Formats: sequence, structure tokens, C-alpha cells
Amino acid sequence: MILSICPNPSIDCTIELDSLNVGMLNRIDSKVETYSGKALNVAMGVARLGEESFTTGFMFDDQGKLFEHVLDREGVKYKFIYNKGRARVNYKIIDKRSMLTEINDKGETVTKEKQAELIDLVREISPNFKIAVMSGSLPKGVSPEFYGDVLSAVPSNVKVIVDTERENMLSAIDKRQIYMVKPNLREFEKFTGASISSIDDIVKASKKYLDMGVQNVLVSLGSEGAVLTDGVDSYYCKSASVAVNSTVGAGDCMVAAVCVGLIKGVPMHELLKMSVAAGTAAVTTSGTNLFYFDKYKEIYAKITSRKI
Repeated sequence: MILSICPNPSIDCTIELDSLNVGMLNRIDSKVETYSGKALNVAMGVARLGEESFTTGFMFDDQGKLFEHVLDREGVKYKFIYNKGRARVNYKIIDKRSMLTEINDKGETVTKEKQAELIDLVREISPNFKIAVMSGSLPKGVSPEFYGDVLSAVPSNVKVIVDTERENMLSAIDKRQIYMVKPNLREFEKFTGASISSIDDIVKASKKYLDMGVQNVLVSLGSEGAVLTDGVDSYYCKSASVAVNSTVGAGDCMVAAVCVGLIKGVPMHELLKMSVAAGTAAVTTSGTNLFYFDKYKEIYAKITSRKI
């Protein structure tokens, strides 16, 4: 079973319009609200790929049952630390060119007591899992050190995957060995300080993560695919050409596929192929919908990974 830890769930409001005109009237073509958060997306992606999935993290009183209803529908088990108030609302604005503009809320403050409860819960349940994923931002009142505090409660024999912004990532790496990180290209450049113009540049710059103890670096490149390296072997897989409806959640689906591949024990090049297939399948769906398994299988059959 695969554990995902979601510190900051969100209601994602995806708005589609013809074009985004700043400072002018904009008319909405469609609007969809979904109950998610990066690690919750991972949990649901794992379930859609046929593996047992369990999620935990912070949840909020006002809409918590709506999140739980979605997870029940997806077949994901859960246990949350509940807080007063409402979950944050993130706005994803998509125009006809599939350009995405995001406006993310911070949400309610989480107290030190609730933070300690989540760390204790992770310490209690994580020995039952082979893989633990922690991803996403942190709510108000929670410092970047919380990432490291949570993950240091996970046993050393559990593979940990992290997908988050730089300060949270540094905390995680400082306090625990990380099996894999999954930055996108913007996050990768910010963390490494490198200017990337080629796949070889990515492999070279990944050394910054690897020198800090990270075992594997998976860099997502949008429509160009992804690169996976462990410092010894490196692979590149290009995405299939598909109609893009929304890129929201694609990276989370990549992480979900990696988790499933690790459970199945597939080799490194296959792991990369699975992740790119899931991420590519995700962009074919509208709003923050995840990939459909049939589309994942279709794309998986079309793509190949090659050694760099």
C-alpha cells in the first residue's frame, strides 16, 4: 500500500474562458470545482492504476466530508487531522490557448498542536507502507521545517518521494534520506541555480540534489516529457502528442505512476515511461480531473524511454 501525506488540501476552481483580459470584463465559458491537493491527487492516481492507496494530512471542518466523499468514490482510504474553518480555494484560469493562470489561497491557520498530531499519526501508520509521498504547499502557521519533521517520522525502510517548493524540499532533505524528488523545470532551475537549455544540462544539474543525499531525480518537462537520473544511469522519455485540455495535476499523476512502478519493481526506464504516460494522459482531461486508465494505456503503448 502507498501512503500520501497532504498538508494543504484545496478546492480547485477551474475556470475556462476564451481569453484572459487583465483589467477588463471576462466571461466564463465553464467552471468546475474539485476537491483535491497535490498529495490527494497522487492518492487517487495510485487507485486509478489499481494499487491500494491511503492518504492522510490536514483537513478542515467546513468541507471535510466533501473531500472524503470524493476519496470514497475513488477507493482511497484516509485518516485526517481535522482543523477549524475552511479549506483554501485555488483558482485555475485556462484560456483557449491552454494557457494556465493560477491564483492560490493560503487557507486557514493550523496550530502547533494539530501539527504535532499529524506527526504522531504519520509515525503510527507509516510502518505499514512501502512508499510515502509528501507533496504540495503548507498552510498558514506551518513553517518549512514541518516537511522534515513529518518525514523524519517515517521509517528508514520506507521509500519517500517529495514534490514541493524549495524551502520545504530543503527541510525534507536535511532531516531524512529522500528516495526521489519530482520538480518541474521551473522548480528545478530555482533549486539548482542552473540555466537549462538541454537534457544533458538537466542530468548535470541534478548532481546538486544527488550530492545532498537524494537517490533519484525526476524532472518533468511538460509536453517535452521527463528526465530521470540516479547519478549513474539517466533516461529521457518524450511525451506523446495529445490535445491539451488542462495541465493541472499532471505532475501528481506522474508521481502516482512512479509509486505504482516501484511497487511492481519495474526497471528505471520503465518507471520513467509509466510516469510520462500518466502525466500525458492527465493533460487530456479538463479542469483538475485525473487521467483515465484507458487513456494511460493508450499513451503508454506509444512512447519509449531512451538512455542518455
